Amino acid sequence: MDVVSLGETMILFSAEDTGQLRYNRNFTSRVAGAETNTLIGLAKLGYQTGWMSRVGKDELGKRILSRIRGEGVDTSFVKEDESAPTGLFLRERTTNNSSRVFYYRNQSAASKMVPADMEESYIAKAKFLYLTGITPALSDSCKNTVLHAIELAKKNGQKIVFDPNVRKTLLDDKTGRETLLEIAAKSDIILPGISEGYYLFKSTDCEQIARECKQLGAEMVIVKLGEKGAYYSTSDTSGYVQPYQVETVIDPIGAGDGFAAGVLSGILDEIPIHEAVKRGCAIGAIVTSVNGDIEGLPDKETLEKYMNQTNKEDVIR
Repeated sequence: MDVVSLGETMILFSAEDTGQLRYNRNFTSRVAGAETNTLIGLAKLGYQTGWMSRVGKDELGKRILSRIRGEGVDTSFVKEDESAPTGLFLRERTTNNSSRVFYYRNQSAASKMVPADMEESYIAKAKFLYLTGITPALSDSCKNTVLHAIELAKKNGQKIVFDPNVRKTLLDDKTGRETLLEIAAKSDIILPGISEGYYLFKSTDCEQIARECKQLGAEMVIVKLGEKGAYYSTSDTSGYVQPYQVETVIDPIGAGDGFAAGVLSGILDEIPIHEAVKRGCAIGAIVTSVNGDIEGLPDKETLEKYMNQTNKEDVIR
């Protein structure tokens, strides 16, 4: 196993028309979850990934399991909960360029994860434990579950990769920040964005954000700069990676998860950090050109072709 993770995956219902939800009659639906986006991205590139979680023993939960298994992610340690439902959320398109999201995840099956749900032997098989800041914000039991998973990974020599992925609607400013900093301090690799760096350290300077993360103990920090690329810093090197240009952004959601998949794939392949981050930037760009979180994640052949292209006409439109 290359990478395992834990977290909530839900069903997203998106209104097809603009305007308030009360007037919409038609919706499209898809599976969406930050951690599983990254795991699927890695699986499509040929790596072995596994997901630990809970879903409701209901039709939405069965759809999630079927989709994620179908994308090549192992779901052996996902439990079906008879007493709690699978979470879902709705997306309202207020205009063609903006939207609002409404979550229905309170008391969801995933929010009831407990430390006993973590299987030490399963975590011990992996090279990396991948975490986001979303899961510990779901409930106290989820926070304890994440911390327990970290303990098991460290006990067995696994590296911890942490994307803070701040969701302010889930976090109390003080305790939420403290929780994310606690997890960051236990992590080997941290992948913050500028907004997350500001939330944690009150700085929008990517180099300062990286220094703060390294002072917590991280050996590698990669700061996502969106359309400006990324900045990386390790114990012996640092630098900037230029972005891949996307002429028309269709859907930016999931780009950061794809970025993480690209970076982790490079680290697993033991290529230079600059090249690993470049991979992340490439996948992030590809994902923004397709509507949906996982629909744009490339396989290895597609990724290599995209990264090798040089003609202007090949730029994603």
